Amino acid sequence: MSDGSTSVELVNSLRGLIAGLAAGDRLPSSRELIQRFHVGPGTVSRAIAVLAAEGAVVTRPGSGTFVAQRARLDARVANTAWQTVALTDRTVDVRSVTDVFGTPSESTLMLDGGYLHRSLQPVRALNAALTRAGRGPDVWDRAPTAGLTGLRAAFAAFTGAGVSGSDVLVTGGGQSALSMAFRAIAGPGDPVLVESPTYPGALAAARAAGLRPVPVPLDDEGVLPDLLAEAFAMTGARLFYCQPAFHNPTGTVLAASRRAQVLDVARAAGAFVVEDDFGRHLGHAGAPPRPLLADDRDGTVVYVTSLTKPGAPSLRIGALIARGPVMERMRAIRRVDDFFVARPLQEAALELVTSPAWERHVRTLGTALGERAVALAAAVARDLPSWTVTRVPAGGLHLWARAPSSAVRIAGAARRYGVAVSAGDRYFAAEAPGDYVRLTFGATAALPDLAEAVRRLVRCQDGDAD
Repeated sequence: MSDGSTSVELVNSLRGLIAGLAAGDRLPSSRELIQRFHVGPGTVSRAIAVLAAEGAVVTRPGSGTFVAQRARLDARVANTAWQTVALTDRTVDVRSVTDVFGTPSESTLMLDGGYLHRSLQPVRALNAALTRAGRGPDVWDRAPTAGLTGLRAAFAAFTGAGVSGSDVLVTGGGQSALSMAFRAIAGPGDPVLVESPTYPGALAAARAAGLRPVPVPLDDEGVLPDLLAEAFAMTGARLFYCQPAFHNPTGTVLAASRRAQVLDVARAAGAFVVEDDFGRHLGHAGAPPRPLLADDRDGTVVYVTSLTKPGAPSLRIGALIARGPVMERMRAIRRVDDFFVARPLQEAALELVTSPAWERHVRTLGTALGERAVALAAAVARDLPSWTVTRVPAGGLHLWARAPSSAVRIAGAARRYGVAVSAGDRYFAAEAPGDYVRLTFGATAALPDLAEAVRRLVRCQDGDAD
């Protein structure tokens, strides 16, 4: 038995002992504990330290260890059963955004996750931006509800859609923006149309807002406009969530011939289109696709984007762009939710995106991600011929592959071989039409790690077949 497990057992034993004592009672001496529990002096010292940190005991040098005043109260297990009735059935479903296999070990090769590995993040530029922002005389003042003027203007310029900074609301990342948009447009019980498959975080945000996700199929050119029209007619939905560029998880780009059709269908239904342009800075070569927002003249599109994906996980800065009453409603939700996004983070983001280092980073990142996408697709084709990669995307962070057997079983078995992949069932609002796996190529430390991860998947597949 390890010393760590022995310490845990001793802590639990001492908790039981303390439960039977009164505040101020003295615990047995270290020598007595060593003899009673057959442990070493180091184990006793560690156990006492844990209990002292919890506030269960106090130590008095030269006198001993004594039960603290609140130890008896802490020893009782709270009865919270009444909360089940008080909370009713309004649960928050996080299954689509929770790792069912637990936190991966440090040695696990990550073909899962939605953030860049640290080696791909603009860490030096981020640190420099944060330092410059910290020198500002008003950096700790309250920020405007809609966001810093300069940052709003930068987000407007990134879209290339001819919008102004006055149409922008700065948010605490893309996920916060989605939650805000869903709650502003629809109410509990309302349907929301989503591409099938789609981003699990959007499904979680919609369900947390009480909405009912309704799937609309994709093909190689994006969402099918005729089926979108049918879904609007059948459900009466007033909201369609989509990712026209570098779709997560499939990498699809909405075909130019369908862009106007999607907007026309939404307008005819009197509905909004929430356009999630998470990949605006994740194109692998050349300019990213023109957003739907650029073709919107009637306020149909509510546009979502973020700096988190191309930057770093803790760069929780995103934006909503919209016109008309829907923007006023989202600003009202911002005032109720949290008043404004922390000014130091906004100032740092503004320093980052207005520096020459940002443009260099985006170019370098695009090249690196393109190389990784090709390398991972080639490794899968070479070493896992029974798997089918649907496409090598022109942007984004993921490959979408059809597996030869249960994706959930593959994902679970892969963990045992030191590689993390994402089972595809969590990307569907309804039943999955096949066994799909999402493979991330931006979360490993270096290019060779992708080939090694695939080799581990081969060993996993071979071992599972034995």
